[in-house]
Amino acid sequence: LQNLTRVSEFHLLELSAHPDLQPILFGLFLSMYLVTVLGNLLILLAVSSDSHLHTPMYFFLSNLSLIDICFSSTIVPKMIVDILTQSRVISYVGCLTQMSLFIIFACMDDFLLTVMAYDRFVAICHPLHYPVIMSPRLCGFLVLLSFLVSLFDSQLHNLIILQFTYFKDSKISNFFCDPSQLLNLTCSDTFSNNIVKYTIGAFYGLFPLSGILFSYYKIVSSILRIQSSGGKYKAFSTCGSHLTVVCLFYGTAFGVYLGSAVSHSPRKGVLASVMYTVVTPMLNPFIYSLRNRDIKSALRRMHSRTA
Repeated sequence: LQNLTRVSEFHLLELSAHPDLQPILFGLFLSMYLVTVLGNLLILLAVSSDSHLHTPMYFFLSNLSLIDICFSSTIVPKMIVDILTQSRVISYVGCLTQMSLFIIFACMDDFLLTVMAYDRFVAICHPLHYPVIMSPRLCGFLVLLSFLVSLFDSQLHNLIILQFTYFKDSKISNFFCDPSQLLNLTCSDTFSNNIVKYTIGAFYGLFPLSGILFSYYKIVSSILRIQSSGGKYKAFSTCGSHLTVVCLFYGTAFGVYLGSAVSHSPRKGVLASVMYTVVTPMLNPFIYSLRNRDIKSALRRMHSRTA
């Protein structure tokens, strides 16, 4: 029989046990968080203030920036406070709240990237019908649908965890309340937990990724039919930023979950989680602003107006 305990709080994994590294980690994560918030706020301001960017593509981008701010704010501030106070404790309610918000924003990121791939598919493969297909009503509906499906996933995890008041352990092998870690701590058998994890993972990971891959298959087929090399470059350049963000998001996300399945080292999982939860939201605004002429010109116009 397993030793089960009633848990009122959980203990998170510390990023480093070395005392000399704590001030460096505090400064590093605080600066990364500030860059994430400011970078994504700039994208939001540029899109909302410039009428040239009031298109479906930039509507989805501004929503992605807002979600990235919320996603980062769910995890990083608590991590910074933990480094500062040397405390790794999070209450049961606080842990479930963090897990719920993490799932909502991670899933929304996932679905918005899929919706953005569909937007690029319509723009390149059906350019004449683009304004009709990607109407403001459809764009709003797709964002709302992404939120509702993400909320459903969050509540599903909550219902599973709330069934258990007793856990195998109070120690979570990550610096935040990772849903997969919490499922591992429940007193149900590992086989059932794996079925739940892989079913939810397939629905919320593989289906959106399949949609993105199918969209890009159609996009590449259409681009290859364009005669001029200049036309090919112009068509594909609108997808470059989105494709980079997709690779970064899915690369780090799969790194976390495949790494945790193959390796039992918590430290490797933590490193992959930092990439997924901290670095990716910080890099997204840079990828879009550096690779996108419209965003750069909107930021210049915004700067000249304020100057």
